[in-house]
Amino acid sequence: MSSRAALRAHLLAARLAGPVATSREESLRRYRLFAAGDPRVLIGIDPERVWGERELVELMAEKCGGSADPGHVSGQDVIDPERTLGALDAFADRLAAAARRGAPVLLGTGHPRRLLGFYAALADALSAAGCAVLTPAQGRSVDILTRFGLRTYNLAYVRGVALVREPGASRPGGETGAHTHSPLPVRAALDAAAEAGGPLPELVVGDHGWVCGAGQLGFEAIGLADVNDPAPFVGQAEGRVSVVVPLEDGARSAYYRPLTRYVLNRACLSQ
Repeated sequence: MSSRAALRAHLLAARLAGPVATSREESLRRYRLFAAGDPRVLIGIDPERVWGERELVELMAEKCGGSADPGHVSGQDVIDPERTLGALDAFADRLAAAARRGAPVLLGTGHPRRLLGFYAALADALSAAGCAVLTPAQGRSVDILTRFGLRTYNLAYVRGVALVREPGASRPGGETGAHTHSPLPVRAALDAAAEAGGPLPELVVGDHGWVCGAGQLGFEAIGLADVNDPAPFVGQAEGRVSVVVPLEDGARSAYYRPLTRYVLNRACLSQ
């Protein structure tokens, strides 16, 4: 079995693609919120045009492979594994291009408990290839509005990957970091890099607000997104996000290891 066929089988077996954990009801709810301009769902993207719910359903069907029927309102949502594989190829090609020119890169995640290992392996490989893995604004406080009110977090880096932690949170071995969709951490990191007069990233790799916030500011951005997160896909459709890989983003961290191997092999980067 080829590595691509093996990965396709893994995507389906681990429910990273195919019928995923996200319900159709949840996806449609978030499409409605995006159409209404809710910043919790825009996550850093300022759309250039009006996106109605029906247009979002059609876009997400095109990008993720699920149903384009707005009357399909229940059950589990679906991601086409072929679309995931095609986007992983494009994702790897952008990493390879950055590695060839030794570009400075910034990696960050709003899903540290699930995706930190995936991004950390990329950071290690890009560093070995001669890329500067940037860590601006280490320790800087960021105030983020959550469903529990305004919370203060600190920007931290683990193995070259940015994330946010609540002040006083334990270090690796305890809590890894907090889940967030906010674009404020990447804005803080990019502002700090500019203030320091050091290199700015030529590529930002991440998810949620990291990829959307960077893309909105004009940086090349690539990342991962679930079927209920329309913002990165709108950013891609409007030309501000280079690559978005559709997949379930809340699975066990070990399930992403075959994706790491596939991407690094495709990009010809050391593991």
